[in-house]
Amino acid sequence: MYDVVLLALDAEHNAAGGCGTGGACCAGPTADAAAGQQPAERCATPRVPVLACADALTARGARVETVTARSDAEIDAVLARFDGPPRPDGLTWPDPDGKTRLVVATASDAQLRAVLRRLVRRYAPPPSRRPADLAGNRTVPDLPPVGVLPLDPARGTPHRDLAAQLGLPRDPAAVATAALDGTARRLDLLRNDGGSVTLDGALLGAVDDAGRPLPWRGRVEVDDVVLSTGDDPLLACAVGNSGGYARLGDVALLAAPDPTDGVVEVAVAVPVVTRRTLGRKRVRLEVRRARGRAVAVIPRDERVPYLDDGVEGELSRKRSWWTEPGAWAVWTS
Repeated sequence: MYDVVLLALDAEHNAAGGCGTGGACCAGPTADAAAGQQPAERCATPRVPVLACADALTARGARVETVTARSDAEIDAVLARFDGPPRPDGLTWPDPDGKTRLVVATASDAQLRAVLRRLVRRYAPPPSRRPADLAGNRTVPDLPPVGVLPLDPARGTPHRDLAAQLGLPRDPAAVATAALDGTARRLDLLRNDGGSVTLDGALLGAVDDAGRPLPWRGRVEVDDVVLSTGDDPLLACAVGNSGGYARLGDVALLAAPDPTDGVVEVAVAVPVVTRRTLGRKRVRLEVRRARGRAVAVIPRDERVPYLDDGVEGELSRKRSWWTEPGAWAVWTS
């Protein structure tokens, strides 16, 4: 029977970097600490779905360890258990025959991305040491499959998280069954030159207080196709591995994003002014789309806000994303 590591991230861990000052995730002094008392372990108690999943795994005979990571270093300590035997080239490589399985409890796609980002950092070889057994269209080996345990299974929201888009189980007992008896479904991964990864997608642009998109300018290229030279005002740019950012209000940006097709789908929304009868002006949105291996966005404005797997940021210089076909995997029933 398998050993299973049930990994939960502290509530304040985000995907942008470490967990906080000094790598700690329980950010800031509590009132107890300010009073000179020992601070409470307010982020160490596993949530109910984690306990339920652990019970279901144990009932099936699995040896279960529950870990709450408060820093990247603590995530890395868990991921080290998936290392393969030493290689002649000295590279750290995942063990394809390992008997340990990983289930990640996620409060958001950003937390799942945080774990995948650390997997990539652990196993991606430097360009100068690229091994011959690495596929020509990849910069990382096959990463260990991950079981996904959503921590809010009954959450009702217009935005469908990645687990919902992939049709993954949300019930803790069903997640346990998938981790033990399911199959590994391999999915594409987007890497970027900022050192991070994208599982679902990114949406570049912002809205005003009334919810209206604010125009910005930037050059957008997908392989050899130029969607914007930087002269047109853009209301949005969607970079899609999956479908979380496929729409902008009532407008369909991405036509058919598929995390298993080996390409990234990109769309820009451009306002176009046309004249109607009697000289009246009408503004419509023109959506330009392209699919390819890589996308580059070069902002012409000083800063362009964006969301990437739910993580907010600002783009002030060129950012490139590229596809790693089938690089990561989820356990599914």
